[in-house]
Amino acid sequence: MPDDARRALLTGLFDHAPTFPPASLPPQEALAEDRRARQSEHAWMLGRLVWSESRRGELGEDDERELALVDGHAERQDDATYLEGVELDEVAAQGLRAKIRCGGAHVPSVEELAAFVRGCRERGLVFKATAGLHHAYPTAEGEHGFLNLLAAAVFGDEEEALAAAAGSFELDADCFRWDGREAGPGRIADVRAALLHSIGSCSFFEPVEELERLGILR
Repeated sequence: MPDDARRALLTGLFDHAPTFPPASLPPQEALAEDRRARQSEHAWMLGRLVWSESRRGELGEDDERELALVDGHAERQDDATYLEGVELDEVAAQGLRAKIRCGGAHVPSVEELAAFVRGCRERGLVFKATAGLHHAYPTAEGEHGFLNLLAAAVFGDEEEALAAAAGSFELDADCFRWDGREAGPGRIADVRAALLHSIGSCSFFEPVEELERLGILR
């Protein structure tokens, strides 16, 4: 059990998807970028390499990297499968996990994303989110913030957490804080295990650099 709230909240959070839009790097460049992420001082925040099932043969010596393999609307990580675009009741009936896309052709509204998080919590579903979550807080362009999503999972009050403005959250070794509420490492670790597993991002360094600018990574 982590005794540092930052580690509890951020360890293995970012599944790295460098071949997917908007980065869309060619395989060899994508693998080189992933190796750079693995060698960085913040590699502890790096999750799995997200890769297309049909292109697995292009991994070469990186085939032993922990993978999240994407095949259509399903993503497989070892014995866990995440389904995208499937009703949560159906996901639960199949004993699988849920996945939501937060960017691209359709960006869910705060209300839609809040309903998804709440629905997963109510059904005991683990979920991951992907696309459009490069920034810690919501942007003027309508992108969601990954700190907001984490707060929605940890604290509840999903709509309010997802709409919270820049500077609303504090995170240090002791706890994650928002609007007079606090969550310590134990509570955070439970949420990461039982609700929000990871966030898919085509860039690893962009969200990490945001956390550095916010003074969270020291």
